[in-house]
This record gives sequence, structure tokens and C-alpha cells, in this order.
Amino acid sequence: MHNPWLMEVTWSILTIGLYVIAKRLHKRFPTWWTSPLMVAPSLLLLIAVTFRVGYDEYSHDTHWLVALLGPAMVAFAIPIYRKRFFIQQHWPLLLVGVIAGSITSFASSWFLARWLGLDGYLALSLMPRSMSTPFAMIVSTDIGGVPSLTAVFVLLTGVIGAAVGELLLKVLPLRSSLARGALFGMGAHGAGTARALQIDSEVGSIAGLVMVFVGLLNVLAAPFLGSVMAQLH
Repeated sequence: MHNPWLMEVTWSILTIGLYVIAKRLHKRFPTWWTSPLMVAPSLLLLIAVTFRVGYDEYSHDTHWLVALLGPAMVAFAIPIYRKRFFIQQHWPLLLVGVIAGSITSFASSWFLARWLGLDGYLALSLMPRSMSTPFAMIVSTDIGGVPSLTAVFVLLTGVIGAAVGELLLKVLPLRSSLARGALFGMGAHGAGTARALQIDSEVGSIAGLVMVFVGLLNVLAAPFLGSVMAQLH
């Protein structure tokens, strides 16, 4: 019989250690496929499959890491404070953009779930994929999804969105920092913001601001979203 305490320590150390290694790898080879959000989960998945560890067991052993996402939400107040004058100047554009982006993300998630044949809690867990993990897990709970599963969808969306965002910048005539930052913040949340910061500090700060606004708006709208999802299903 496995020692529960030992398993928690082992998986926690593995998760943190692999993420640190992945960050160093990405710093040396800065490409989207070496992103820590891509490398660390892939290695963890390989280890879990090798030792036949189920997702429920892994989630139980690392639950304290997920719990830290709650207090981390307080840190989202920092970009809002730093950009308070920018918000005062551009709040109509930010509000319209965040609302339009949120509607688009939920609609695309719904159609994606239908296309993939997902139903029930799987489809509901997919809906909040376009917001950062702390907010997405709250919304997932409110609409009837599985927060831990939502976190996986958020991860995939962020990594893919950051890669696609770079390609879109080469195709779309986006010149302003506001437009470029909103592209990453709305479409790829945390991973997109990290990539935007590598492109330009102003673009990155706007991406972070948009990411926070998206999360706050959707958390506030979660009760309404829950009733809509219930009717659709």
C-alpha cells in the first residue's frame, strides 16, 4: 500500500521541479513548444502513464498547489493599479472588447464541444477555457463543470493561443499596443501575457490587464452563464 503522505510529497516535488527545469529550458530555447506550460505537463503525463497513476490520484496529491491559486488572485490587482490611468482613458474600448471576446470564447467553446461530441460535464468544463486558471475554475464550478478538468483546457488554450497569436501578429495589421496586447490577453490569458511581455513590455502589461478584466467579468457573470448552460443542455 502506498504511503499517502509520501505520494503527496513525491508528486508535489515532481511538479515543481519539472516546472523549474522547463523554465530554464525555455529561457535557453525560447520557442512556443518549449513553453513550461507545454513541457512540464507533458513530462508529468509521461511519468503518470508509465507508473499507471490516474488523474484523480495526481490531483489529490497536488491539491495544495491548486489551492494556492485562490490567494494568487489578489496579485491581479497589481496590473489594474499600475494601469489605472490607462484604464480611465480607454475603458470604453476595454469594456466592449472584453465583452465581445468573452461572448466569442464561450460561443466557440460551445460549438467546439458539439463538434467533438462532448456533452455533460465535459462540455461545461470546456466553456471557461479562455480565461486564466483561478477565474476559470470558479466559473467552471458555478456552471456545473469540473474545475480540475477546466484547468487542463485552460492550459491547452493558453499554449496554443500564444503560438497562434504570434502568427496572427504577422498577418493582421495590428500596430497599437492596445490591439496587440488585447490579442494575447483575450486569446491566450496567462501564456499569452508571458509571450506578449517577451515582445514588448507595454504589450505585455496590456495583455495582463485584459486577462484580469476577462476573468473578473466572467466570474461576475457566472450565475447567468450557469442558467444559460443549463438551458442549452
